Amino acid sequence: MARTRSHRPKNNLPGELTSFVDRRREVAETKRVLRRRRLVTVTGVAGVGKTRLVLRVAAQLCEVFPDGVWLVELAGLTDDKLLPETVADALGIQDQSARSTVDTLFGYLGDKQLLLVLDNCEHLVDTSAVLADALLGAAPGLRILATSRQALGTTSECLLEVPPFPMPDLGWATRPSKSYAAVRLFAERAATALPGFRVDATNYEIVAQICHRLDGIPLAIELAAVRVRAMPIHQMLARLGDYFEYLAEGSRVSAPRLQTLRTAIDWSFDLCTREEQLLWARASVFADGFDVDAAEAVCSGQGVARQAILDLVAGLVDKSILIRLDHGDQARYRMPEPIRQYGQERLILPCQQAALLARHRDHYRHLVQDATREWLGPNELEGLARLRREHANIRAALEFCLTTPGEAQAGLEIAATPWTFWILTGSHREGRRWLNQALKLSQEPSSARANALWVGGWLALQQADTAAGRSMAQESRALAQRLRDESALAHATRISGMAAFYQNHLLRAVTLLEDALAHHHAIGDPAGVWIALLQLTVATAVLGDPEGAVTFGEECLALSETRAHLSRSWALWSLGFAKWLTGDRQQTSRLTREAIRLGHQLGNQWGIAHSLEILAWTAAADGDNEHAARLLGAAHKIWESVGTPTATLRHLAPSHAQCVKRARQALGNDKFAATFHQGTHLTLDEAIKAVI
Repeated sequence: MARTRSHRPKNNLPGELTSFVDRRREVAETKRVLRRRRLVTVTGVAGVGKTRLVLRVAAQLCEVFPDGVWLVELAGLTDDKLLPETVADALGIQDQSARSTVDTLFGYLGDKQLLLVLDNCEHLVDTSAVLADALLGAAPGLRILATSRQALGTTSECLLEVPPFPMPDLGWATRPSKSYAAVRLFAERAATALPGFRVDATNYEIVAQICHRLDGIPLAIELAAVRVRAMPIHQMLARLGDYFEYLAEGSRVSAPRLQTLRTAIDWSFDLCTREEQLLWARASVFADGFDVDAAEAVCSGQGVARQAILDLVAGLVDKSILIRLDHGDQARYRMPEPIRQYGQERLILPCQQAALLARHRDHYRHLVQDATREWLGPNELEGLARLRREHANIRAALEFCLTTPGEAQAGLEIAATPWTFWILTGSHREGRRWLNQALKLSQEPSSARANALWVGGWLALQQADTAAGRSMAQESRALAQRLRDESALAHATRISGMAAFYQNHLLRAVTLLEDALAHHHAIGDPAGVWIALLQLTVATAVLGDPEGAVTFGEECLALSETRAHLSRSWALWSLGFAKWLTGDRQQTSRLTREAIRLGHQLGNQWGIAHSLEILAWTAAADGDNEHAARLLGAAHKIWESVGTPTATLRHLAPSHAQCVKRARQALGNDKFAATFHQGTHLTLDEAIKAVI
């Protein structure tokens, strides 16, 4: 399969926020083993630095793998059935077909030379092992680097255990030396917390004793080092020693290092203020991080003032409890996994957990609603980016709704609202999965059910599951009429029109879409008007009314604000398609090139494939048949990557066939096939460079 990535970078690795200390031997050994083994699992006790190690290795190997190095973070994933979707999401795969996600991964990875980093597999060991084996069998150029507290247990696996940091022998080291990684880590983190701090002859033995007390475990050392701001290190050693003896008496024999980290976290927790402790525990409900707005909405109240959240977050960052991650101008915060699990344990009472999870659910229900309302506006791209960033938390909210009695109705709302997200990210399969579960659990008549039905029907139609799409749209229409829900009725009518279109009932399709358009206009729904116009543009064009299609297309484009690049790219494409059918090749080319320029910025592969297809037609009509054949090849490979066979795209079929016939006759069968084949080997960037 051709490389069909867009302008995305060749890795999604986070930047290092703190210095990387030592591990030269482990880094070199991991790289050496990866050269000869295809699955390497890095193991070790919690807090020993498995993730930091593999991220450093992965960063150094970016140039080795032509198709990139991709991190899949699994700590926040609780449903192992979503593991393939999580991997596909990390790889940026946009597949709207009905095939399984595993099959999609097989097709995408088949010819790739790529490193996949699976981080924190310990709670998904069995599923991770099965998927890793399957992917390695399907993709000869794939390497997998995993972290887990226990082995995955596959026959192809090579295990590398990360030891704690080396430490000086107590009683022997009289001269200060930073050659020991444990001492150097303490020194660097302490100097960050208290500028001017340094390890010298006056405090070296104390630092060495602290590192020994913490068994050389990096996370435990970091938690202790930041305390130099609050107390002299000789007091730290005394208090730490007393604390360990009090909390860990008799328990460090069976699993000393694990208990050491646990006791170090206990100590760090007890040295936090009461408000910091509450925020620590409450913030553990977030999956894959959070921002300050989320912390204020979910964690404030009952002992934590909303206006204090920002300062408390800053305090926990200073204490190494939270890690700050910057996404552009958006700051997010994550907990190291052992610290997050500890926080969850501190939510002792079931009623505390339930109330907190309900607030978490409400926050992300409002988030998906707000992001969806951005559609057609200048912030629509940021709204979609917000949903991408919060995908793990949206999943967690849905999981809560679908496993907690009485919450299924809220699950319907959360699953149905972000329809732009499910469609534009190629997450049709996951969207349908959540919607189908919620519909089974909440069968009482409601507007939420009516909306879930039409959204589910739309996703089904896009996966070529026409029977299910038509059935869900019909049920949604009947329910919306019964409830007198005009918005749901308009959308359900529109989806019924698309079902008729896919069944080649073109007159009925246009009639239903025009009915839906009138409903959307009547209730003042700009997004509904826009999508109905877009679909009418295509349907009327296929029906044989190109002038009517142009009228609809121009109305659709007029609704698309110039800064709303995502919706505008679709409106440009649909109008370009209509212009093509009127014979206006100049306008077709202009509109389609603008659509592809915007679509390329957004990584919209489905839209780019449409645009390359039309530009191939215009090239053939202008006599440039080699260029046409090459673009057809490039579009073909994108169609394959998103799981959409060209034969299923009825609106493109006649012009596509005419273009292929014209180019084949002009070039001859052999040259056409060779040129088409060249196109299939273009990267997405190369194909787009050829047309804009």
